[in-house]
Order: sequence, then structure tokens, then C-alpha cells
Amino acid sequence: MNMLRINDDITLADWELTESFTRSSGPGGQNVNKVSTAVELRFEAERSPHLEPSVKARLKRRAGRRWTTDGAIVIRVEDTRSQARNRELARERLAELIRAALVAPKRRIATKPTLGSKRRRLAAKSARGEVKALRGKVEDE
Repeated sequence: MNMLRINDDITLADWELTESFTRSSGPGGQNVNKVSTAVELRFEAERSPHLEPSVKARLKRRAGRRWTTDGAIVIRVEDTRSQARNRELARERLAELIRAALVAPKRRIATKPTLGSKRRRLAAKSARGEVKALRGKVEDE
């Protein structure tokens, strides 16, 4: 297994990644019973020296259920019948997950509604109220 390059600055070392292979679930005929094509890629995220604490925190939120109690990310891929292709997919998904966590979210700047937007809102409310007021029984005169 070789190192995994995330971007120009970050490359994950061999010891951080472990792969295990199991038999895939689902249909597949004779092949499914004898060939271990499903890949389980495990990345030791908490212990990784390449990621900053803020990135690790964002990664933990993004990983969700894939984050284990001992701080590793487990990605399981059994999409194709080829073990090599499943390995590629697992590594690519991990890289995408880390790339997404590298981007810090922008701080939201609170703004007040404009005078025009307030007026439009009130006009829409009164128009809607009028529509509702016109509903109901029609009285004979």
C-alpha cells in the first residue's frame, strides 16, 4: 500500500491507513461466495500528525457514523465486483471527505432587513389577509 495524497500540502503516511477485505453482500452468483472484493479502509484520524485540530473536529462532524470511538474513520466500499476498483473508490472517498473538512466555513454576518423588503412583506401579508377575508358565506341582500 502506498501513501495517499490529499492535496499539495497533505499526504497521509502508510501507518495511518489500513485496509481489510471481506466478501461483499448481495447478489453476485458464484463469485460472491469465494472472492473478497469488499474493502474496509481505516484511517487513524485522531492520531494523524498531518491534520490540525480544527480540521479533525470538522472531519468528525462530516464522518458521522463512520467515526469510531477510538478516533478512526472507517469507509466500506463494495460497489463493484473488482477489489482493485473498490480500493480506489474507498481511497478517493476518504480523500474527498478530508478535502471537504479542510475548508473552513465562512462566518455569517448578521444583517437587518431593508426597508423595501419590510414593505413588500407587509404588503404581501395584507393582500393574503384580504383574500382570506373575502372567503366565506355569501349573504343575500
